[in-house]
Amino acid sequence: MLHIRVIAPPRLTGQISDLCGASIAVTNLVILPGAGREPAGDLIQFDMAREAADAMLSRLRDLGLDRSGSIAVENIDVSISVGATVAEQAAPGYDDDAVLWDELDARTTADARLSWAFLAFLALATQIAAIGAVLDQPILIVGAMVLGPEFGAVAAICFGLVRGNTHRIAVATRTLAVGFLVAIAITTGCAAAGRWLGWISPADLSHRPNTDFIVHPDKWSFIVAVLAGIAGILSITASKSSTLIGVFISVTTVPAAGNIAVAIPLAHWSEVRASAVQLGVNLAGMLLAGTATLAVQRLLSLRYGVRLPVPNHVPVQRRSPRKRRRKRG
Repeated sequence: MLHIRVIAPPRLTGQISDLCGASIAVTNLVILPGAGREPAGDLIQFDMAREAADAMLSRLRDLGLDRSGSIAVENIDVSISVGATVAEQAAPGYDDDAVLWDELDARTTADARLSWAFLAFLALATQIAAIGAVLDQPILIVGAMVLGPEFGAVAAICFGLVRGNTHRIAVATRTLAVGFLVAIAITTGCAAAGRWLGWISPADLSHRPNTDFIVHPDKWSFIVAVLAGIAGILSITASKSSTLIGVFISVTTVPAAGNIAVAIPLAHWSEVRASAVQLGVNLAGMLLAGTATLAVQRLLSLRYGVRLPVPNHVPVQRRSPRKRRRKRG
């Protein structure tokens, strides 16, 4: 179940109440006239089955509430209510299969940003991966995979491709490119210092049977990246964040970046090239599969998604396509 909180101009309160009353997936409707201060308006709260929430949010935005009022959505972990149980059972489908596109929009917007936290986590993950490559320790490679934050930016690019949001694609692509370049540069500097101190040598990369998969990109690398891309998008749209750990461990993006960084000061140029190919193969596989998965989910939601009945006296105030794209960008 989801909890939806709306602040609306008084002139729209009756229309929103009718929309809620017309939906079998809505329960616990509360209306507090004049409770809103910033923005000013009536406070309307209700709980709703996740399966029907995307249609409701779309209808609320058609009424212009994203401009004249406010819409907030929260997940409900526990709801002890017969009405909530009835609403959830009445809504067609299952909550795990429902895609809340506004939620995905907000999440990919945050994940697409080039923040200091993103750079720090990616740099730390790349350094751990480089140490794992030098020591031939798979456990360090796995740890670096889990720590890497790059899939959020990959998902943002997939979302931008499906929704035609070029700004989202550009921002997320810059985040990935700059992030990996900075992480590799920092790790390369650390590896160069380690060689100067005599801690590592070219012989460290000559024989490492436990981690040599990093420098052997093949069809299986691409297949695994495709499967991980599908799983990653499904875990995000279904709000199953725990399954993302499996996605992180499946792909060899961060290990490839770490191997590039350590191979440069050790002059293993063949490994630099092979690792770069491995990095590209994994990113390409995730991008293709993630975009295709989102496109299929969008098609299914358009054809089979829940549609709310519209009361006869409820006008729909649609924005122009240009204005809507600028608002979401």
